[in-house]
Amino acid sequence: MSAYVKPRWMRDLLRFLPLKSQFVLSGNIRDLQPCEVAPGVVTAQTLPATLCDSLQGVGYTQVVIWNPMSGFSVPETKGTSSEATEETLRRLGLTPVDGAAPGGIDILAATLERVVNLAGGPLALIVDFASRLAVRTETLSAAEHSLFTRALVLAHQAAPRPAGEPRRPFFNTIFWIVDKEGDLPDWLLINNPRIRHIPISRPDSASRRALSGALLRGVPGAHQVAPDILAQADAAFVDGSDGLLLADMNAIATLARVENVTVDKIADAVRRYKVGVTEDPWLQIDREKIRNAETFVRNRVMGQAHAVTHMLDLVKRAMTGVGSRRKGNRPRGVAFLAGPTGVGKTELAKTITSLLFGDEAAYIRFDMSEFSAEHADQRLIGAPPGYVGYDVGGELTNAIRERPFSVVLFDEIEKAHPRILDKFLQILDDGVLTSGRGDRVYFSEALIIFTSNLGIYRQDEGLGRVANVSPGDSFETIQERVLSEIQRHFKLVLNRPEILNRIGENVIVFDFIRSDVADEIFEQMVRMVLDDIAAQGIQITLEHDSKSLLKQRCLQDLSNGGRGIRNQIEAHLINPVARALFDQDAKPGDHFMLSGLSSGALQLQKL
Repeated sequence: MSAYVKPRWMRDLLRFLPLKSQFVLSGNIRDLQPCEVAPGVVTAQTLPATLCDSLQGVGYTQVVIWNPMSGFSVPETKGTSSEATEETLRRLGLTPVDGAAPGGIDILAATLERVVNLAGGPLALIVDFASRLAVRTETLSAAEHSLFTRALVLAHQAAPRPAGEPRRPFFNTIFWIVDKEGDLPDWLLINNPRIRHIPISRPDSASRRALSGALLRGVPGAHQVAPDILAQADAAFVDGSDGLLLADMNAIATLARVENVTVDKIADAVRRYKVGVTEDPWLQIDREKIRNAETFVRNRVMGQAHAVTHMLDLVKRAMTGVGSRRKGNRPRGVAFLAGPTGVGKTELAKTITSLLFGDEAAYIRFDMSEFSAEHADQRLIGAPPGYVGYDVGGELTNAIRERPFSVVLFDEIEKAHPRILDKFLQILDDGVLTSGRGDRVYFSEALIIFTSNLGIYRQDEGLGRVANVSPGDSFETIQERVLSEIQRHFKLVLNRPEILNRIGENVIVFDFIRSDVADEIFEQMVRMVLDDIAAQGIQITLEHDSKSLLKQRCLQDLSNGGRGIRNQIEAHLINPVARALFDQDAKPGDHFMLSGLSSGALQLQKL
């Protein structure tokens, strides 16, 4: 086991203690901080507690903490009596009550001077929640201005003095703990050589690794499993908590104890904490249903056997978790569906959703043509602080937070602004997106599907738009040309080849609707129309010649695929039938013969 190394911010602070009279700590201040309480024993403490231990470890004889709620207090340490604690407060001119001395901003301002000039062993004052001291740093009240003016003057007046056996120089140091540096007046900090600002970053892998062992010891089964299993759990805990705080890791360990998640399944506790779902819905899916799904899907997405097989493979991989669980954050699956319009790309996404959820409307769909403006990303993730709509949140982040287990469809992705595509890099690579409010939203349980018409057309030398593929081409030719054009578009036009790299081999090319498939689609659509009418108790028989002519009209132009066939059926069958049924005041139990399409005058004869 390697020796514990203090976080960088702590090493910087200890290095500058003899040189600066005041410090400003900002950033990840409300998180737990790793602290070595004994050789080889690392625990997590609040920032004030960690500061106390570290300062006393280097020679400070006393630490006083102030916060807006309880005023002044002295943390109890081993060997420190309550009498000594109260004596410290009295030396600062305070009146202790039950070990603490109440005091607002005025008393804090007066106490600063006493702290800096107090004789005896070195003392530190930690001003916690200092961001709440000023309402607005640009327009300070009289009390606020007095406080920070005293702090500025004292920063320059303070002088170090030797203390302890090595006779090291010590200040009576003041620490300001703020959310961000701008929460204190600029004139206090800028160009002030006596104040040091130290940002505290989010925990890195070393900090998480230092704490993970101690946390896992309290997880069920940690004392019974073999060392290699415990080591695997430790690695899974560290990797799975990437991007989380140490406070989150502590909460995950608590969650595992409360819900009796054993140490070898700590990754499941991480997942539960991130997405808020106790059961893993991917494990609840009926495997037999997926195993026999190919016929079901092909009945709805006709003529695209290659796409159906590839998409079902993605679903099976998502269910088993093979190859998609590294670091536990990436989406369960990613697919890029490319091909001509009306060939079943969106229908395949709906069908997969129906297969997984039992409801095709359960998918989350975004029409990316609505996100062509540069700042449209704010609709997805929410507006930043200070902008209209900040409190509402983003459409995408809100939807995933509500339904982390979902199919997310980004329709016509090529129409989105390139700035939007940068957001997808975060989703595909890290499985996480930070909202405008700063919340982290996880996509680790989602299946991401992009659709696009890229590759069907290309630009010629005159920058005109010409067909890149045609229905007469073989599927192999279509696939090759479409993939080549997609690669060119992302590399040369968008200058974002890394997006395709994240998608990998999951770019699925759809074929044109061929004549034999068009026949099947026509028959299915007509049957569905007649079945819908039959569901109302009205029977319609379609005359053979009329059906043949309708079929000829619907299939004469397949450039718009199945959507074009549906449009023709609406124009030449659904609308005329609806008009005729209305005019004849049709009622349940009626039976009609539909004819006349060949002559151009549809007739609905009651039988």
